[in-house]
Amino acid sequence: MSKNLKLVAVSGSVQQPSRTLVLLKALVAGLAQHLPIELYLIKLSEVGPQLAGALQRADLPAAVEADLQAIESADLLIAASPVYRASYTGLFKHLFDFVHHEALQNVPVLLAATGGSDRHALIIDHQLRPLFGFFQALSLPIGVYAGEADFADYQIASPLLLERIERAVETAVLSLNPDFQRDVSAA
Repeated sequence: MSKNLKLVAVSGSVQQPSRTLVLLKALVAGLAQHLPIELYLIKLSEVGPQLAGALQRADLPAAVEADLQAIESADLLIAASPVYRASYTGLFKHLFDFVHHEALQNVPVLLAATGGSDRHALIIDHQLRPLFGFFQALSLPIGVYAGEADFADYQIASPLLLERIERAVETAVLSLNPDFQRDVSAA
């Protein structure tokens, strides 16, 4: 790849600190090891208050409009949300409600989520995939879910989670760069 890949990463967490943001940054770091990226990071903990009361895109402040334009022009999108009441957060959905319905057609999307326990792992398949299916985005086949037990003091503590991140990164890299050769000797 000769040009930088425009990677837009969206953290749907409204908390600080955030396990979701830690997971998101680990995915970004993994991708940066294999691809030249230009990162645009959107944190709902910062953007969320600016979404309040907005019913139409024209009601949004310029900073949020810039975030939406970044999402709509991404070469690769990482969408991560904590599980909240069996789904992604409301502000996460509200942000994507303003994204043009055709803007993400054929854009690869790496899905990630965090939750209190493994009982919530199906959020990726039952909530996030349908959302991005509506946009006709290309949800990558491997998403990454992390439970509370995968972290210690807001740092990844699980070797299994690190392996899931590595597999998801390989899948993303292969979807963007078919010439990428997976290191099978390490597997």
